[in-house]
Amino acid sequence: MSANSNDKGPSTAQSYIDSAIGTVQSALGSLTGNTSQENAGEAKKDSAQNEYDASHATVKGPGFTASSAGAVTKDDPDRAAGSWNQTLGSAKEALGGVLGSESLKASGREQNRNGQEQEARGQVNDFVSGVSDRVKGVVGGGVANLTGNPQAEAEYQKQHDIGKTRQRGAEVDIQKQAEAERSRNE
Repeated sequence: MSANSNDKGPSTAQSYIDSAIGTVQSALGSLTGNTSQENAGEAKKDSAQNEYDASHATVKGPGFTASSAGAVTKDDPDRAAGSWNQTLGSAKEALGGVLGSESLKASGREQNRNGQEQEARGQVNDFVSGVSDRVKGVVGGGVANLTGNPQAEAEYQKQHDIGKTRQRGAEVDIQKQAEAERSRNE
């Protein structure tokens, strides 16, 4: 985590800043032969990597996501419904193959494809609304800070954290699907 005086939890942006500072500090120490400066830069980069990892920490459960910020969000309903339709479609397609029913196989393929599209729509909805909430939280929190309204600032921080959690949950599922697709193609 960052050592900021008004630390609001792990931050990806702060991890990038700290990593850049650590890289410069380490390079300067190396160029000048100052090993303590070089070691301090390496420590700063390690700390930045830990902060980056913490800012992306999420627990993805069936229908929800929880983050290191303490926020818990419910998935868009299309995600679960789409997954269910994929499962039913695959089962119909397999049963159609066993029974020799081309129409049942085709119906199953169609339901599976529709389920994939439905799940993807839900993921996109969660991702976009997550990004939107994060931006509104940052902007609103900044304005609340400038106007000296700590209650509003806390509410905007909560909105940011919920958005980040929703976005990370969608990212986890999208990444899992991409890895599964890559495995199928290998």
